[in-house]
Amino acid sequence: MNANPPQTVRSADRESAAPLVELSDLTVRLGERTILEHLSATIWPDELVGIIGPNGSGKSTLLRVILGLIRPSSGEIRFRGAPLGRGNPRIGYCPQNRSFDPDLPITGREFVGLGIDGHRWGFGLPDARRAARIDQALEAVGVSHLGDAPLGRLSGGEQQRLGIAQALLGDPSLLLLDEPLASLDVRGQREIVDLIDRIRRQRHLAVLFVTHGVNPLLDVMDRVWYLAGGRAAIGPVREVIRSDVLSALYGSPIEVFEVQGRLFVSSPDEWAHHSGDGGAKK
Repeated sequence: MNANPPQTVRSADRESAAPLVELSDLTVRLGERTILEHLSATIWPDELVGIIGPNGSGKSTLLRVILGLIRPSSGEIRFRGAPLGRGNPRIGYCPQNRSFDPDLPITGREFVGLGIDGHRWGFGLPDARRAARIDQALEAVGVSHLGDAPLGRLSGGEQQRLGIAQALLGDPSLLLLDEPLASLDVRGQREIVDLIDRIRRQRHLAVLFVTHGVNPLLDVMDRVWYLAGGRAAIGPVREVIRSDVLSALYGSPIEVFEVQGRLFVSSPDEWAHHSGDGGAKK
């Protein structure tokens, strides 16, 4: 069964906007495994969409397809009305948090600069325009003071901010974030979410935000995108995280229930997935 429930009607302020990204009947197979099946969705300018789902549901794969790193088996992706190719500078990407050796001889500034010339051997040559772009990106994420700091000796939250700065160097109109809250404590998660929300409003970005749980994004996201079993549902939290919608996605009975104002998702046999941080607030 293919479950792609109808999307929610756009808010009034988007009525005159053209779609930023259009996914039409997208199917992705890796080897003999179907990761995503008949996926259709539209992403609008300036909106923040949280992407959640159980491990292995295709969240990171979806981002790589949008980046052009994985070719869909069928279907089409359009960006600003044109077929989407690989390496579009208007799409910024921050991958999952990596672990850096404490003695890695790279400064925060050099790491961010890889977003400009990381495809070349070695580090880029000093250039006033290049330096200005890096300075602006560091300032945008609030870490100007970390430009000369050793990357491997920074905290996870500081490294995550530098990764976001790197993703902003191309002045993107779409920002893809793959688990930016992983390994951060509750305070660190809140700071990153607030930062992303501020940046997307200031720069008028659309953001696809992959996260294990929906709770940290409840106050800032426009819609949630739930992936399971190769299928997807996208819309407001209360229209997507429901027993009937998720049962269709999983192809088996799924119960959504509430405990002290929070939502949990479970199957009759085991906990299939929960919305993170104790569930989703009502």
